[in-house]
Amino acid sequence: MTQVHTHDVIIAGAGLSGASFALAAAQGGLSVAMIDPQPFETQLAPTFDGRSTAIAWSTFRMLDALGLGEALRPHACRMDHILVTDGRRPGAASKPASPAYLRFDADEIGDGNGGEPLGYMVENRRIRAALAEAVGRSDIEVLAPARVASVDVQPGAAQVTLEDGRLLSAPVVVGAEGRGSVVRKAAGIGTVGWKYDQSGVVATVRLGRDHGNVAHEYFLPGGPFAILPLTDRRASLVWTEPTKRAEALRSASAPAFQAHLMRRFGDFLDGATPEGPRFVYPLSLDLAERLTASRVALIGDAAHGVHPVAGQGLNMGLKDAAALAEVLIEAMRLGEDIGSEIVLDRYVRWRRFDNTVLAAGFDAFVRLFSNDITPIRLARDLGMAAVNRIPPLRQAFMREAGGATGDLPRLLRGEAV
Repeated sequence: MTQVHTHDVIIAGAGLSGASFALAAAQGGLSVAMIDPQPFETQLAPTFDGRSTAIAWSTFRMLDALGLGEALRPHACRMDHILVTDGRRPGAASKPASPAYLRFDADEIGDGNGGEPLGYMVENRRIRAALAEAVGRSDIEVLAPARVASVDVQPGAAQVTLEDGRLLSAPVVVGAEGRGSVVRKAAGIGTVGWKYDQSGVVATVRLGRDHGNVAHEYFLPGGPFAILPLTDRRASLVWTEPTKRAEALRSASAPAFQAHLMRRFGDFLDGATPEGPRFVYPLSLDLAERLTASRVALIGDAAHGVHPVAGQGLNMGLKDAAALAEVLIEAMRLGEDIGSEIVLDRYVRWRRFDNTVLAAGFDAFVRLFSNDITPIRLARDLGMAAVNRIPPLRQAFMREAGGATGDLPRLLRGEAV
């Protein structure tokens, strides 16, 4: 007897990766339900998510292909240059006195990326708003607020029971609800990882003068301090502190917070004035032991929660979304069971190696730079100085950061699935 499904795909999680996957799947002809505990209106509030994201230029192609580009471009700030400095205090200029720096310029790879920048800085709330608008125009069934209570895998189907008793059925369920994924736990997929005993303090600031589309990453003894360019002469600040100190900064008075900020910022760019709320995010590594189980697939932070040091977490999640959507849509067009092990294994083969290598690389990067041990500092400073003098190596780093290497899903090439 043929199994009767309510949908082709059920997605738990309406965040950035989940909603992007939902759009891609729906545009490819799949019937989609998306479940989230938060109403979309809550996710759009300025106090919901204070982060900004470095969108790789290949990832921005995907957002264009999904129909989000027009809404995002007015709020997307080009990153034409990235300056990485190792030091004991902020304040490096365009020509640091120390040789311990790396400078990446988009012009060096302009021929290969069509004149695109190294990436675009976009506030997460702007991406959420563009996604919500696009989802609202689509045929995606949004169940929010609603929570997944259980996932029961049966022959030919995955049945999802919501906390209010509603039942949904589909050939495949996608977990996109972040590090605490209910779908991942229901599928019996464990995680490996650890806490860094650090937290990221995030704030938006108005600068005294224009940032020139330069992103700055300072590696200080307490952890990275990033100044990331936004539109309207603003920047997103992300600096890493031990968790206790970060929590103290969250609750500090405005004058005290400003004083701590300026000790790190100095007189660089004629100072910075915080605008809006500040946020603190604990940092950890959480890597799923598997990307799939029977009729279940994981994307985004449900599959790999990484340290934000390289700003690649969302780019990894959107690449997951693009790859899984392409695999499922092609299987559907071939008349295959899109939730079968054979089909889902194609997604695993496509994304497992890339995700694992990047997660391990970010972890090693954090451990190398988040300390002030003299021999390690000397070794990394010599390494940075050497890389800075080898153009092909710098260009390879930029292409990798731009997401333009490897077997790219169609969406990341700017093509419809």
